[in-house]
Amino acid sequence: MLAIFHKAFANPPEELHSPASQDGSKKPKLPEETLQGFLSRHPENTFSMNFGEAAVLAYVFHDHSCSPHQRLFCGFDDIYCLFLGSLNNLWTLNRQYGLTKGVNEAMFVIEAYRTLRDRGPYPADQVVKDLDGSFAFVVYDSKAGTVFAALGSDGGVKLYWGMAADGSVVISDDVDVIKEGCAKSFAPFPIGFMFHSEGGLMSFEHPMNKIRAMPRIDSEGVLCGANFKVDKYTRVDSLPRRGSAANWTEWDSH
Repeated sequence: MLAIFHKAFANPPEELHSPASQDGSKKPKLPEETLQGFLSRHPENTFSMNFGEAAVLAYVFHDHSCSPHQRLFCGFDDIYCLFLGSLNNLWTLNRQYGLTKGVNEAMFVIEAYRTLRDRGPYPADQVVKDLDGSFAFVVYDSKAGTVFAALGSDGGVKLYWGMAADGSVVISDDVDVIKEGCAKSFAPFPIGFMFHSEGGLMSFEHPMNKIRAMPRIDSEGVLCGANFKVDKYTRVDSLPRRGSAANWTEWDSH
């Protein structure tokens, strides 16, 4: 899957950018170039949606030669979700949210997002932590112009993100697409983390701890985009919001 969001909408962490991307022989590409490269890799079974200058979403229909994981895409009420992997407790989650048993993972994530955005009964970190399985997803709320992404904590699914030539954030499970589009300005999306364009990056397993950007050097000794890890010894200054003020569209930055 591939998601590209203009920097004005996504607000990616500055640490994703590496000065080496501009100094090296291989430069970051513009978003449209990265999209075309992704589509050309799977010309017969790729789907994409463009949201003007704000965002683009693309995915490959399930293809075992590309990935053993289930790939899903759906949209409802101006909210779109790319989902990779599966949830072991999907049936229980659907019942909890009053959904039919035929609702798949991507549809569930959209419904959970809508519920929390509009009514906010639970904090976002707790909701994502309750998802049992190997998964990664990207949600784009085109009406609100917000981005939400998360990667499961079991390490079964890989996800990467980086910065394009114009500062847009690029998210994909295909590391080659990320490397070609972002040059050195990329990093693995941190396991057990979630990112929101307004709330920033946080660990849903350790929401009370601050996040530290760790310098990342490649095999050639070149500085790349940073890795992000939980600082187990440092707490956030204030407690994350609970109740109706805490939802998937906003949480305390740290």
